[in-house]
Amino acid sequence: MPVERSLKAFKEERLNCAQSILRGFQKHFNISESRIAEFSAHGGGRVEDGKCGALFGALELAPDAHAKDSIAEAFLAEAKSLTCRDIRKSKSLSCAECVALAAHALEAELVPDNH
Repeated sequence: MPVERSLKAFKEERLNCAQSILRGFQKHFNISESRIAEFSAHGGGRVEDGKCGALFGALELAPDAHAKDSIAEAFLAEAKSLTCRDIRKSKSLSCAECVALAAHALEAELVPDNH
């Protein structure tokens, strides 16, 4: 369900990519509305180093360094880049697809016995 909630937040609530990840996992992590609002500054390639905002959101929620590495690896394998600019330029994935990819990667790290 977090993946579907993330996509709904992006498509229907019109939240940015980073906010959409937080909204999707809001119940799981007990994320406040104010925390989601803070992430308005992290969409559209405005993350440090130009990282994809959806990936940034997933990495912020990752439980540990191993999970962060796994999420980044899974994202890179599909998107071919970690930066918003490169992904958009190559047209490899849409922003909604980046949200889904990041949400799936994070969800995979939260499922027990996944390692």
